[in-house]
Parts: sequence; structure tokens; C-alpha cells
Amino acid sequence: MQEKALRIINEVKKAVVGKDVIVRKVLMVILAQGHILLEDIPGVGKTTLALAFSKAMSLDYKRVQFTPDVMPTDVTGFSIYNKATGLLEYKPGAALCNLFLADEINRTSSKTQSALLEVMEEGSITVDGIAHPTPKPYIVIATQNPIGSVGTQMLPDSQLDRFMVRLTMGYPELRDEVEILKRKQGEDPLESVQKAADAREIITMQNETDTVYLSDDLYAYIAHLVSATRENSLIRLGASPRGSIALVKMAQANAYLSGRDYVVPKDVQSVFTDVVEHRMILKPQAKIGNVTAAGLLRDILRDVPAPAVAQK
Repeated sequence: MQEKALRIINEVKKAVVGKDVIVRKVLMVILAQGHILLEDIPGVGKTTLALAFSKAMSLDYKRVQFTPDVMPTDVTGFSIYNKATGLLEYKPGAALCNLFLADEINRTSSKTQSALLEVMEEGSITVDGIAHPTPKPYIVIATQNPIGSVGTQMLPDSQLDRFMVRLTMGYPELRDEVEILKRKQGEDPLESVQKAADAREIITMQNETDTVYLSDDLYAYIAHLVSATRENSLIRLGASPRGSIALVKMAQANAYLSGRDYVVPKDVQSVFTDVVEHRMILKPQAKIGNVTAAGLLRDILRDVPAPAVAQK
């Protein structure tokens, strides 16, 4: 199934130019059965990325442009009385799909943001006491503008913790931007994206990823890395156990895409910052000293000894 995964990447790259690392990491999150937060300025291709993945994987896709007037029921759905039957009927919300794009999630109210908490964690939406399971696979890709943009508000810690990774696409390189301009002169690049897998095959790949082997030493290595974020004198809030689990799953996905059925330390190290950085809160002393979360995580990776490679 690794060949299918590589085909998905190649199809997405038809529409997303020069962001090969981001494309690979997004697929890793999907294989790890997680959710993605893309934090970036408008116009760098976040929505195009989500659309390309939905086409390449032939998934049911829905998008909500979050604004202050979007209501929780727009996301979760609602019940309406049917006069003919005398019963309440559930009308699904936008989140009941395979791939849900929550565009500019930090522009809506906290009440609407919280409507995603249950579905992201449990894979179901409860309305009027009745749980409605999401189809499988289920992925949320949320975008947000950098904090400080007009009309934005920070996501609560509980919401951030439900995103397996936070990624930033950034501006394209000059040669990549030239290629983007050329591609826009003809057919929409998204039209060239072909189906490379279907929902059943994605689930198979997710199950295969879940069986990738980790030695006891690597479990201990991950636990020590996460524990170091809780003990650092400049970090007020370290990563949660959910972060540890996410680190395991992302390391498995990285090994899977690398063609291995076992995890090595570099699999953990390559995703550590993406998984952990958004789960941390720094103390005021760190900000005063211009110390960044990414810098602290680099120090932790340097200071925590990695185990020797243990193959299955």
C-alpha cells in the first residue's frame, strides 16, 4: 500500500507546488488518523492543499468559512420536527463528511469552535442526545491566520491539543512562484488531480500504519522527550499525554512512508516540533529573553539521548 501513498502525494503535488515536505506531513497525519492545523497568512494554498487531498483520495469534502456569525449548528447539524411523522429528524451539519475544512477557524466565536471538540476526539456528533458517527476515514484540516490579524482570537488549549500537528506552508520560493503563475494560465491545476486511492484503501493504509513496530526503548525515548517539556524552567505548560500518543502515531506514519515496518529515532525527531510546539505555553521569562518554543524543542532533542536503532 505504500505505492498508493506515494501516488497520492504525486497527485497532490500537481496542484501544490514546492511544498513537498508539507504534502508528505499532511498525508502522514491522515495515515496516523489525526487532524491538521495550518497556520499561515491568506493566499499561500491552504485550501488548495485540502481540496487536492480530497480529490486524490476520492473523499467526501465539505468546507465552512468561519466568521463571527457561523453557528455551532452549521457545523454539527440540528433536529427539525417532521409534521408528517411527528418525529424529530436530524439534518447533518457540514462536519459530517470524510474531510472537513474549517477555514479561518480563529475568526469565529469560541462557542462555534467548541462544536468541533467532540467530533475531532470521538468521531461522532451528538445532537439532542443522539450520537451520529462520522464516515471513515475522518480528517479535519483547519486553517488560521497568525494571531494578531484583525478579527482573530486564539484557539483554546483544549482545541489546539486535538490537532495532531500544526504546520506552516510559508511563501513559495521564487522559481516555485513562477511555476504557479504558469500553471494558472491554463486549466485549473486542481482539475488535473486524479483519484489515487479511495476511502477503503485509506483505511487499509491507516491500519497498516498502526502496526508499525516500536521498541520499548523508543517508547521510553518518546516519554522522556515529552516529559522534558513539562520539566523545563521556561515552559509553563508542557505537552499532554495526547501529545505523546500523537508523537508515536506520527513516527509510525513517517516510517511507513519511508518503506519501513519499524520506527527509528529519526522518525520521532523529524516530527517532534510539529507535534509538540503548539501544545506548549512558555513562561513570561522566555518571551522576555526572546526564547522560542521551537528553540527549546531543539535543545530538548539535543539533550535527551536517543536509543540505538532496534529493528523488529
